[in-house]
Amino acid sequence: MLRDGYGRTVTNLRISLTHRCNLACPFCHKEGDDRQPQTEMTPKEIHRIVSITASLGVDKIKLTGGEPLLREDIREVVANIRAVPGISDIGITTNGILLEELAEPLKASGLDRVNVSLGTLRRGTYRKMTGVDAAEKVLRGVSEAVRVGLRPVKLNMVVLRGVNDEQVWEMLDFSKRENLVLQLIEVESDTSEEEYYKLFHMDFSGIEETLQSRAEKILVRDMQHRRKFFLKGGGEVEVVRPMHNTEFCAHCTRMRLTSDGKLKPCLFRSDNLVDILTPLRKNAPDEELRRLFTRAITMRRPYFT
Repeated sequence: MLRDGYGRTVTNLRISLTHRCNLACPFCHKEGDDRQPQTEMTPKEIHRIVSITASLGVDKIKLTGGEPLLREDIREVVANIRAVPGISDIGITTNGILLEELAEPLKASGLDRVNVSLGTLRRGTYRKMTGVDAAEKVLRGVSEAVRVGLRPVKLNMVVLRGVNDEQVWEMLDFSKRENLVLQLIEVESDTSEEEYYKLFHMDFSGIEETLQSRAEKILVRDMQHRRKFFLKGGGEVEVVRPMHNTEFCAHCTRMRLTSDGKLKPCLFRSDNLVDILTPLRKNAPDEELRRLFTRAITMRRPYFT
């Protein structure tokens, strides 16, 4: 298992499968990549890169985008990763629009868990947040994910002041009823225009106080030290505060891989990408690819200190 110069192990690889998306949410951080890549990795290329990283201690994979379910070969991608020795967990983050049709085949291909980006149960609010009238389809996808046995199914709720902030408890009741985990996400200042942030940012202090009063147990997760509330009578809520803090960096175990095959040591930086796809396509041996991954790890620096 490899450690960077600050003693942090890298056990998670977060793979962006595509930059394409069928929504245009203004609060999306695009995995810290504002470029417009012109190529995407093939399932075989993804498999080889995952195999290289697994040999160096990575055991958890999260598939992201853009919208990863837009990949027509998404089942092959998941099945290939599942076949890699040492990979213990495969998750995916999706907006859920295509999940109703794909949840069962993805589960059969080896997917373990799913995060669904869903800020509201209400059709009008969903359309306001995303520009698309698809709330009911997403909810059917969530139900299908639960039915086929993906565990856990998490709802990623970005909370916007004056838009959906009064729906937090409605979402909590729904997640409790459907046996889901609710993640409340505070909008980031670096992931939207400053004016947008000023208009819609909401501090979570009041929400956390209420959750604390309702909780029978509170855990602090290793990952970025976010708090998870287990509520009296059932229900689980994780609070994702802004990543602009030293805790986020101090406990980071992630390496990111862009859709065009660049290792990205830090979410907040794009000036230190390490190209692993080009050497792979030129038939570089495994040892050279391991050196590139090791190099990317040595480039990891806490962004916030």
